[in-house]
Amino acid sequence: MHTDPIADYLTRLRNGIMAGHDAVVVPASSMKERLCGILKSEGYIHGYKTVEHDGRNYLIVNIKYVKSGESVIHGLKRISSPGLRIYAGVKEIPDVNGGLGIAILSTPKGLLSGKEARKQNVGGEVLAHVW
Repeated sequence: MHTDPIADYLTRLRNGIMAGHDAVVVPASSMKERLCGILKSEGYIHGYKTVEHDGRNYLIVNIKYVKSGESVIHGLKRISSPGLRIYAGVKEIPDVNGGLGIAILSTPKGLLSGKEARKQNVGGEVLAHVW
């Protein structure tokens, strides 16, 4: 059993990108589905779908590449962890990679990108940075 499912999700995505896979399979959860939704809306992945196999649900995440074969995602970093939670108020939401990346936050209004959290004037736990 994984103690940090978000870190596991990010690692599977990172490994799939390094191996040049078109898609990666991760165990499904509502949190991971919301993470996929943010990555899709921000243009980092093509899409995702939920499938069932042997009574368990999995997410198939389709990785997005540019014409040169390079992934749109250049980096993924877990910020807050179960052992060390990192929180940011609306004024402290970080700019990732000089504004070229996104911060993903868990807020009272659900999982949001840093840009969306600023727009809705909420802070929260900084889960990850994607650039």
